[in-house]
Amino acid sequence: MIGSNKPEIPSASMISMDIHKEAPLVDVIIEIPQGNFLKRGSTGELDFISPFPCPFNYGSVPAFIGLDGDLLDAVVLGPRLPLGATVKVPALGAIRMIDQGVYDDKLICSYLPISPWKQRLILLFFMIYARAKSLLNLTRGRRGRNSCEGWHKAEDALARATLRSHVDWEGRTMPF
Repeated sequence: MIGSNKPEIPSASMISMDIHKEAPLVDVIIEIPQGNFLKRGSTGELDFISPFPCPFNYGSVPAFIGLDGDLLDAVVLGPRLPLGATVKVPALGAIRMIDQGVYDDKLICSYLPISPWKQRLILLFFMIYARAKSLLNLTRGRRGRNSCEGWHKAEDALARATLRSHVDWEGRTMPF
């Protein structure tokens, strides 16, 4: 309204546009669609069959290699995406994981802002995941600490990763 002192409430599309200006955009290939029970790695190999469905679209950023020697992991929030889909999405944060004693960052990507409540749920999932991975590694005889180190900036995870163009990558170096 012209002449009104009422502040304008931003719409979801306005917020989404602001996110695109501030957050790094990454291409993510979906390896595990939301709701899927099959855990596949970035090379397409079946790692395991989960007793629980994946709560997110899970994939990797083919332009970056994480400190674990595999493509940088990424979660894409929102509706279920098909296996193999590639999406360009803002990276709004990262969960810093340690797997077998090595950093294994997970970018958290979304077209819309992530509420503090949703951030806590995502963090809780990865805290439980780290404990489950500890048990899995124990049964497989793999050593090294597994933990969830919390929510961090996406830029930090991208800075720790290596551009794939600088490395000859043929698949992950650490066993799942």
